[in-house]
Amino acid sequence: MDTPTDEKLLQDYLRGKPGSFELLVRRHAQELFQFVLRFTGDSVAAEDVVQESLLQVHTSAATFDPTRRFKPWLFTIAANKARDYLRRRSRRHEVPFDAHLGEEGDTGRRFIHLLASDIAAPDEELLIDEKRRVVRTVLEAMPEKLREVLVLAYYHRFPYKDIGEIVDIPLGTVKSRLHAAVVAFGEAYREAVVESAKRTT
Repeated sequence: MDTPTDEKLLQDYLRGKPGSFELLVRRHAQELFQFVLRFTGDSVAAEDVVQESLLQVHTSAATFDPTRRFKPWLFTIAANKARDYLRRRSRRHEVPFDAHLGEEGDTGRRFIHLLASDIAAPDEELLIDEKRRVVRTVLEAMPEKLREVLVLAYYHRFPYKDIGEIVDIPLGTVKSRLHAAVVAFGEAYREAVVESAKRTT
């Protein structure tokens, strides 16, 4: 039996077929949570945002355009909910995002390598944990519009077209923003590594 597409499951759900919506949730909830967690840096907030996003899918299912793909629509909803959360948080506290953009160098390959999910040998685990901590710190310090395109492109492997749809920007802007984000990340990462080395010497 062929596995139903997301779009077919949503149509089945609208027609009242039992289990269709639950299958959609099981299919996407974990990846959606990881996306929101990387975007917000807060696991409790990520759980709330995912729940709110799935509730909106539930209540807005009838408005979905069946000629489009479901997954970018779902991530668009989650990205909007995550932005709302960050705006609320920034009003309650000092704004936590203040990274500066760099102008030189191309660190795209380096960034991809940092986010690789290869299983480390036991004697590498401490180094890998430290790299992950630095990556997480640098990501959380980046401006929201740069962080979200990095997360969508490198963690979730969305093509440029889908990123543009999720973030609601033109294709050319996706490419230029992603390039700026990779450069900013690379410079901030190098600075963070230098600072970390100073603390351990």
